[in-house]
Amino acid sequence: MLVIDDSALIHQMYRLVMSRYKCEIVDAMNGQEALDMLAVQDDIQLILLDINMPVMNGLQFLEKSAPLGIPKKIPIIIISTEGKEDDTIRGLRLGARGYLKKPFNPPDLHNMIEKIFAGIN
Repeated sequence: MLVIDDSALIHQMYRLVMSRYKCEIVDAMNGQEALDMLAVQDDIQLILLDINMPVMNGLQFLEKSAPLGIPKKIPIIIISTEGKEDDTIRGLRLGARGYLKKPFNPPDLHNMIEKIFAGIN
């Protein structure tokens, strides 16, 4: 799993929240770091994406990753304090499979992940 967020604290929180899945978590602090990682790592199965980050924000990451087919190959869930409806719609149109607003309840994230991987979403 790839976590794209500019907060080291958030990365630690995801490790705790996602521990039930026993998956390896790879960290990127912005969208450009994430694109660089995805160019060399082919075992990422899920991306958790923040919107508001320096260098390349989450929506820019989606715009750049869409032509590469990344959102079709790897489910992306936006998890952000940016709760503007325009950003939500834009993110979903660019290929994200879901959107949660921070702070979120871990069971909401777990349910979304399980629906995505069950093919329900």
